[in-house]
Formats: sequence, C-alpha cells, structure tokens
Amino acid sequence: MTEHRDYQGAKMGMWIFLFTEILLFGGLFVLYSVTLGRYPTEFHEASKLLDVTMGTTNTVVLITSSLFAALSVVGLQRGSRKAAKVFILLTLVLACCFLVIKYFEWSHKIHAGIYPGGEALTQWEPGKQAFFGLYYIMTGLHGLHVIIGMGVFLWVWTRIAVGTCTPEHFVALENAGLYWHLVDLIWIYLFPLYYLIT
Repeated sequence: MTEHRDYQGAKMGMWIFLFTEILLFGGLFVLYSVTLGRYPTEFHEASKLLDVTMGTTNTVVLITSSLFAALSVVGLQRGSRKAAKVFILLTLVLACCFLVIKYFEWSHKIHAGIYPGGEALTQWEPGKQAFFGLYYIMTGLHGLHVIIGMGVFLWVWTRIAVGTCTPEHFVALENAGLYWHLVDLIWIYLFPLYYLIT
C-alpha cells in the first residue's frame, strides 16, 4: 500500500497556520503601539529596567539558531541525514540557551516584585504597569512558541532517525524550519520594542 503524501497541502497548511500566528502577534503589536502612544514617558522609563545585554544575547542566540534550522534543511536536501540531525540538535541547544536566559531575566524581575500584581509594580504609575503587563504577556507567549518549536524539532529529529523524513520527503523539516523562522522574526520585533525604546 502506497503512503499518500500531499506536500503542497502540507506546505499550504503551514503557511495558513503561520498567517494566524501573525494575526495573533499583530494584534498584540497594535495594542502595544496604542498603549505606547498613551504612556510614552512611562514606557521609556520602564524599558530602562530591562537588561539590554540579556536581550541582545538572546537576539544573537535566536538568529544563530535560525541559521542552524535552515542548514538542517539544506543538509537533508543534499542527502546528509547526519548533518540535518546535528543542525537540529544545535538549534535545540540554542533554544534552551534562550529559555535559560529568559528564565534568569524573568526571575530577577519577579523577585524584585516587578510583575503584574507584584508589590513593587502595583505602586508604580499605570503606564509602567501597562508596560510590564504587555512585556510578560508577549515575551511569555513568545517563549511558549519557542517550547512548541523545540517539540516539533524533536519530533522531526526522530522521523529523520527512523527514516521517514528523508532527502526525498523533507516537508516536515521544512515546515518546522518555517515555524522557527517566524519565532525568530517575532523576537526581532519584540527586542527593540521593549529593550530599545528611545
């Protein structure tokens, strides 16, 4: 019995899914812009409390992971399952680095009471409260997408290992890469919006 493979359908389905993700974050970016217009001074002051070094490091980490994700696709297309698996593992390592850095950044703020409903934040101006409320929602949602992306790459890695994702049938890896590039792109917008407000 021949297995049915609808590559065009799989790719179209992924693009439609990515479009819904863009709508989700697009709505949050609009909300951010409206709130920034209402509290420009408070947003500027609140952004100074974020660690630019950590944010910059995470940006470099994600961009590099996106490169590795692309190289995994190229490796498989060229017939090297080993290269594809290695680059997927490198992508996962950098994704873990991103989450660890974000964990330390969040934990520092939370211990200082700077979180929605936190003792310190509730005493600040509404603009700063709005800034950190959006910060936790948007970076938290992005972090969730990173975790989902890691799960997808682990699934694809196992498919390559057992031989069901091959140089001839690589749409699963290609779609995983597309998803990861979107995760990277969203962070590239989040980073300047929160860490580099002037």
